[in-house]
Amino acid sequence: MILTKEYNVKKNDFVNAGKVSVEVKRLLKETGISPSTIRRIGIACYEAEINMIIHSLGGDITFNVEDDGKVTLSFDDVGPGIPDIERALVEGFSTASMEAKEMGFGAGMGLPNIKRVSDEFSISSSSEGTHLLIGFVEQ
Repeated sequence: MILTKEYNVKKNDFVNAGKVSVEVKRLLKETGISPSTIRRIGIACYEAEINMIIHSLGGDITFNVEDDGKVTLSFDDVGPGIPDIERALVEGFSTASMEAKEMGFGAGMGLPNIKRVSDEFSISSSSEGTHLLIGFVEQ
């Protein structure tokens, strides 16, 4: 493992929204990952980070860069979970609050965008929380 970092994300913390994805991109530049891969990782990390802020009670993000250049991000949040993951993967479907939508978030593109730009995508959810694991290989 070349690099491992953990971050905590708080519910409705719109002031700090996107800070994790900015730091992840900065760290990736230092490891020599290609700009095109960094771009994909930045998109996915930002979308997942925003989803945690909008939809969960908060949680943790774990970021890993392995010796072979593979990058993984794990997002583990606390409730309420995603009742219908298949529906949440449909572009435009959103359960975001009016407050989030008024700030320009909650268009229903988060999970579809994450899945589209990731090389690996795994999600599970219950009323206790959601676990999202995404992986990227250098292209």
